[in-house]
Amino acid sequence: MSTTPPPPVRIGALAPLTRPGWTEAGRHLLAGLELAAGEANAGGGIDGRPLELVVRDTAADPHRAEAAVDDLAGLGVAALAGEYHSVAARAAAARADALGLPFLCSSAVLDALTERPTDRVARLAPAQSHGWRVYADFLLAAGHGRVAVAAEPSVYWAAGTRILRDRLAPRGGTVTELDARALPPAALCDALAAGGETALLLLTGFPDPAVPIVRAVRRDPRLADVLVGAPAGQPEFPAWESLLGEDGAAIPFLRYLPVHPTPLGARVESALRARLGATPSFVAFEGYDTITVLTETLRAHGTDHAAIAGSWPRVTVEGTRGAIRFTRPTDTPVQQWAWPPVQVTDRDPAAPARFRTLHTAPPEHPGR
Repeated sequence: MSTTPPPPVRIGALAPLTRPGWTEAGRHLLAGLELAAGEANAGGGIDGRPLELVVRDTAADPHRAEAAVDDLAGLGVAALAGEYHSVAARAAAARADALGLPFLCSSAVLDALTERPTDRVARLAPAQSHGWRVYADFLLAAGHGRVAVAAEPSVYWAAGTRILRDRLAPRGGTVTELDARALPPAALCDALAAGGETALLLLTGFPDPAVPIVRAVRRDPRLADVLVGAPAGQPEFPAWESLLGEDGAAIPFLRYLPVHPTPLGARVESALRARLGATPSFVAFEGYDTITVLTETLRAHGTDHAAIAGSWPRVTVEGTRGAIRFTRPTDTPVQQWAWPPVQVTDRDPAAPARFRTLHTAPPEHPGR
């Protein structure tokens, strides 16, 4: 007598898999999501039901993200997971909140992930104000109080500039904005040399215009002592090294990993490396931790949307980067892991494939 297999428990997975989204970040995110889902199924799934990821490409487009949420809700997913780009995640979060669909955001950091406080949305990545204040503290400790930012128009880049300025100004620092869209790299170098800033931060897309800007600065003898930084994490991914080589080294960025991996983190790192064929980024670990949290939540509370959303404050799960618990920090409208480990890292000039830790935030440091 044949038996009908139990229906799967579906989770909608959002990721930027095509341009203009940062496709390398999307690939790493999806690798982490899929690895954890496979392990969940090897461990019995959700009360004997297989866990199934239903993947949708957002391409970093808010409209596509919103449409994807509607599509996934119609398919009866238990929850949403993923997304890297803040603009797409914010649109997805707003739509999920309106539909009563729980959403565990993996990587987007914009503080105002939703316009109003909601219990339906939770987030693993640190809020931008936390991480970027840690980065500002690193700049000050390294003697860089006069900072220029090469920025493109974006709510995310504008928020980053504001956070840096608010952190640096009380300590005598300044932030000068250079329009990366209007100024070609050579003109941007001229402005930087004339202004006398000691650090230039890339608040831009990758590879363009970030890569041409780095090449221009590295080849300009007037800027030999200028620190180039990329707080959003562009140098984390293998494409940065392949495009820039030695020019891409010694460019500090934010990385949401502990200095020393946990035993679980070491095991997952090995599995992700085999899956990706490259060193996994912190985004891959965020993906893995997202499904780990949702798996334990679904096993404990079932697939009811309200029950899942109501469980965030009671979640305690051992992730790849430490114990994950959710709270509601000041001025953060969603349930938040406060905080994941934060470090400032760069690629070693002596071996650009190797990373160096330059600065860390103490555990539970509020970054404020």
